[in-house]
Amino acid sequence: MSRSLWKGPFVDKRLLKKLSVFINQKQSNKNSTQFKTCSRQSTIIPKFVGHLVKVYNGQKFVNLKINSEMVGYKFGEFAPTRQKFFYKKSKNK
Repeated sequence: MSRSLWKGPFVDKRLLKKLSVFINQKQSNKNSTQFKTCSRQSTIIPKFVGHLVKVYNGQKFVNLKINSEMVGYKFGEFAPTRQKFFYKKSKNK
């Protein structure tokens, strides 16, 4: 079930605040090039395009370069939480 249109996309308030602080730091030429978030359920909006975001997947932060094709998707879709399982190859005796 998708979110109703009159509510608009969900974006965590803390994430928007981090973005505005990040943009202000970028304008004052600080060395900060990316910011971290744990809000995987937030929707990517056009304000995020062109920025580097580190998204937490439960174990580590995954680097994301946001482009225009990602708008409308969730941050969690680009930071997988599970790894593929492979059996170790054993030597034949």
